[in-house]
Amino acid sequence: MNAATRREIFLRLQAANPHPATELEYRTPFELLVAVLLSAQATDVSVNAATRQLFPVANTPQAMLTLGEEKLREFIQRIGLYQTKARHLMQTCRLLVEQHGGAVPQTRETLEALPGVGHKTASVILNTAFGQPAIAVDTHVFRVANRTGLAPGKTVLEVENKLLKIVPDEFKHNAHHWLILHGRYVCQARKPKCGICTLNDLCEYQEKEL
Repeated sequence: MNAATRREIFLRLQAANPHPATELEYRTPFELLVAVLLSAQATDVSVNAATRQLFPVANTPQAMLTLGEEKLREFIQRIGLYQTKARHLMQTCRLLVEQHGGAVPQTRETLEALPGVGHKTASVILNTAFGQPAIAVDTHVFRVANRTGLAPGKTVLEVENKLLKIVPDEFKHNAHHWLILHGRYVCQARKPKCGICTLNDLCEYQEKEL
């Protein structure tokens, strides 16, 4: 795929959705961090249902520590892996209070040092909370990048590095939001909706419907 085609892909995604955003509900960097931690192997819908009850009670690291792990588990028990997530979240809150003055750090190294925060989670926080041109590659982004030919790669890191290289700077901030939403609602895993896809004529998917 050449640079002109890649640029056209993002121009079309931008035209269809000028201001894309995560579907996780949050108001502060800490709330976003909590939501992203909880979202691993869980749906945004289930996370939002839990945080709507949790955040009015505890939406700062100190408030979460005061709430305690047992009570936290009660709020998030409908989310997959909730016990492990509760433990990681409490450990993270403790570090945020003790080492960062209760604030969410703004560098990848310090974010990835927090329990439960991996490379993808850090990318989401850096991009969405702090406006940095990071690109988080989840299953949707990985699928779309490979299926369309936009940035094919065998691993998540390979796809991420290709996207960082080939996505024009003006689109980098919103790129992963567009690709996630496109993968979630159009370029779906089992049966992509090629017939309604605005990228159909640009896509290199061999089995697409014209």
